[in-house]
Amino acid sequence: MQKRSNKYYLTLSLKEYANGDTQPAKELGIEFDNHDEIFGIIQRIKDKNIFENASEATQFAIGLKLFSEIKLKHRNNPLFEELNEVFPIFMKKLKSL
Repeated sequence: MQKRSNKYYLTLSLKEYANGDTQPAKELGIEFDNHDEIFGIIQRIKDKNIFENASEATQFAIGLKLFSEIKLKHRNNPLFEELNEVFPIFMKKLKSL
């Protein structure tokens, strides 16, 4: 039996370049699955007040969930070898805050 996962669609739009230009506009949309309900995680990270503002908490939560799901799916990839030892420690620390 296949595990069920939440299905998401994420849009990333480049609004302004570092030099102030707004053109050429760029946008990327991706579909992905995640075993967690990410909106709830975003709220829990915001509630912990780890970062200076809610935007940083949201960025962290989204980045962490995108990264950790790929790391989990590819845990045997040599790229993640060192992280497989320390990542669970990091996650326990985050959850304990």
